[in-house]
Amino acid sequence: MHYQHILFDLDGTLTDPREGITRSVQHALAQLGIVEPDLQALEHFIGPPLLQCFMQTYGFDEATAWRAVGHYRERFREVGLYENRLFDGVGELLELLLTQQRTLYIATSKPAVFAVEIARHFDFARHFKVIYGSELDGTRTDKVELIGHLLEREGLSANSTLMIGDRKHDLIGARRNGLDAAAVGYGFGSHEELQAEAPTYHFASLAELHRAFID
Repeated sequence: MHYQHILFDLDGTLTDPREGITRSVQHALAQLGIVEPDLQALEHFIGPPLLQCFMQTYGFDEATAWRAVGHYRERFREVGLYENRLFDGVGELLELLLTQQRTLYIATSKPAVFAVEIARHFDFARHFKVIYGSELDGTRTDKVELIGHLLEREGLSANSTLMIGDRKHDLIGARRNGLDAAAVGYGFGSHEELQAEAPTYHFASLAELHRAFID
């Protein structure tokens, strides 16, 4: 793996945010009179932009979807941020990449203010040069726009940069910006979802991803 610069998605790639996100979505729906007892049914909210996911899943108009996002953030910023965990082996992978003199970034559609706090709380912010996320007003929630912004701000060339993520949005964002992409199968995107985007690499496990940087 020759890439000097590595962009990581956050949710489903570095951390397992299942509990915090699904419980916060459940809370938001309850404020709008929708009861959803099955947290597993809300796991598709992990990864995609939240506003669009509320609109597509529940048929909300944009104003109602923004109300849902507001209710979600009420719980997420106080509790849901911390209902999270680093995937086993991520710390070792990040240490390896740094010993190889690679430069690491986070590129997430989650608001940057939340991503930075998660990385600080779980003690992995130190591995990354910059954490890029969206704005609270929805700016740069689209991965194509976000990755393009990161490349421009950091002055990175496409052929020296790899995007790693677990959902199709990561792979589409990489491809549209001319980057190679590595799909990981331990997150929240199905095998079919990921393969449909023809990623440059597809690693079923974190151990496989780790080995790819050693071989």
